Amino acid sequence: MSDEKNRFGDKLHELEKARENLWAAEQDRKLIEQMRARVKSGQLLCPKCHEALVERSENGVIVMACPKDEGAWLDSVTLKRVLSNK
Repeated sequence: MSDEKNRFGDKLHELEKARENLWAAEQDRKLIEQMRARVKSGQLLCPKCHEALVERSENGVIVMACPKDEGAWLDSVTLKRVLSNK
């Protein structure tokens, strides 16, 4: 009887894990879908939080910045201009 209970408990645990894995896979699929839609729309995404970057002026330099302040990015032309002003 005890062995039967253990096997039943193991099966329930396996079922719970399988459901968790299915849920996680579905959440991943949704996030990937959202990211692909943003990329197709031409929006640049923050590599850290995946939010759409917004254009912002910092000390007269236009940068693409994360709305959550995870960082700011600039193109090579702007970078060269900033470095030449030093």
